[in-house]
Amino acid sequence: MAVKLFIGNLSFKATEDNLQELFSQAGTVVSTRVITDRETGRSRGFGFVEMESKEEADRAIEMFNNYNLIGRDIAVNEARPREEGAGAGSRGGYANRSQSRNFE
Repeated sequence: MAVKLFIGNLSFKATEDNLQELFSQAGTVVSTRVITDRETGRSRGFGFVEMESKEEADRAIEMFNNYNLIGRDIAVNEARPREEGAGAGSRGGYANRSQSRNFE
């Protein structure tokens, strides 16, 4: 079963091909993704690598956590599931202002 890894502190110059090349040294890479800003297309400094097995993911963490990739020491951890309500569409837990006022 594939295991997704979170890759933090990525250089803004890092590409999905860079991640593919590096992480393939630890095993079979299923997919790579560098997260970019929707408006500018610029890297947001983190991404994900999906490894084919738990053993390969553990090996990748051991090999590449604090590894210097394009001038930055990357952080490699097993990705956690996204929390409910988190993400681009989230309003930070605040109610819509028009719904929280009493207009009587």
